[in-house]
Amino acid sequence: MITGGTGSFGHKFIRMTLDRYNPRKVIVFSRDEMKQWEMAKLYEGDDRVRFFIGDVRDRDRLYRALDGVDYVVHAAATKIVPTAEYNPFECIKTNVNGAMNVIDAAIDKGVKGVVALSTDKASSPINLYGATKLTSDKLFVAANAYSGEHGTKFSVVRYGNVMGSRGSVIPFFESIKDRGVLPITDERMTRFMITLEQGVELVWHAFEDMIGGEIYVKKIPSMSVVDLAKALAPECKLEVVGIRPGEKLHEQMIGEEDAHYTYEYPEHYKILPVINDWSTSPERIKDGVQVAQDFIYRSDNNADWMTKDELVTWVDANRDYIGKI
Repeated sequence: MITGGTGSFGHKFIRMTLDRYNPRKVIVFSRDEMKQWEMAKLYEGDDRVRFFIGDVRDRDRLYRALDGVDYVVHAAATKIVPTAEYNPFECIKTNVNGAMNVIDAAIDKGVKGVVALSTDKASSPINLYGATKLTSDKLFVAANAYSGEHGTKFSVVRYGNVMGSRGSVIPFFESIKDRGVLPITDERMTRFMITLEQGVELVWHAFEDMIGGEIYVKKIPSMSVVDLAKALAPECKLEVVGIRPGEKLHEQMIGEEDAHYTYEYPEHYKILPVINDWSTSPERIKDGVQVAQDFIYRSDNNADWMTKDELVTWVDANRDYIGKI
C-alpha cells in the first residue's frame, strides 16, 4: 500500500513496481476521489491495482486498508511550505499524527516493512513543514523499538524536490517562460536534482537493505537556480524576487550533527539511529565508511553538479509527463 498514492511519486512508483516485481496487489490510499478517478483510468482492467479512499489522519480507516498488506510506502504529507506556515494545525495533523497512525496500524496489522518519504527540509529545519517531517522521521526510526514481536521494520528515505513533479520549479518555469521574465528568489540559490525514477529505486533499496531505523540519502547532483532558468529559457530575463518565508538558500540533507552516525556507500549515504546503540550495529553499517566529523551534505558543497546541457537533455526526454503527475 502507498499512502498519498495519487501524487507524483505514487504515479511513478506504482508503474515501476508493477513492471519490475509484479505484486499481487497494490493499494493506492489517498483522500482525493477525483485524483483516484483519473488515476484508475490508467489501470483499467489491471486487477493488481486497487483504490482506497482514506486519510492518514483516520486511524480506523488505515486499519481497514492494511488488511493483508505486506509493505507500506508512506508518501502522504502536507508539503507546501507556505501552506504549512498558514495552516499549522492541519500540517501537524497530517504529518505528525498521520505518521503515528501509520506506525500503529502497520504494527498491529503485521506489516513486514514500512518506508517513509522524508525531505531535505527535515535536516536542520527552519519552517513548520520541515519540523513536522523531522518529527515524522524520528517517529518512524523509534517505531522499530515498538514493533517488538510483530517484527515490522521501519526506515526513511530523504531527498529534495523531484525534477518535473507537480509544483516543482521546472514545470513552473516552463509554464511562464513565454512572458519573457523568470522570477529568481536569489542568484546564489542551489538545489539538488533527483528524478522520480531515482526516488523509486531508493525506496526499493531501503526495503531490501533495512534492518530498521535507517535514513537513506541518495547521492544526486546539484544545480544553481540561475543555471536552471538559463537552461530552460535562455531568452528570458531573470528577476530577483527574494527568498520566501521559510525557504532556504541551499538544500541540506545531512547536517553536521548527523555526521557521527552517517556512513557512505557507492550510491547513497545512510544515517543510522542514535537510540539503542543502533548506530554501532554492524548489521546496519555493513560495508559503509563513516563520513568525516564535519561532513555536511548540502546542495552548494556537493561534488556532483548537473550542467545546463544535461538538464535540457533530460527535459526533452521527459516532456510528456513534466508537471502532469
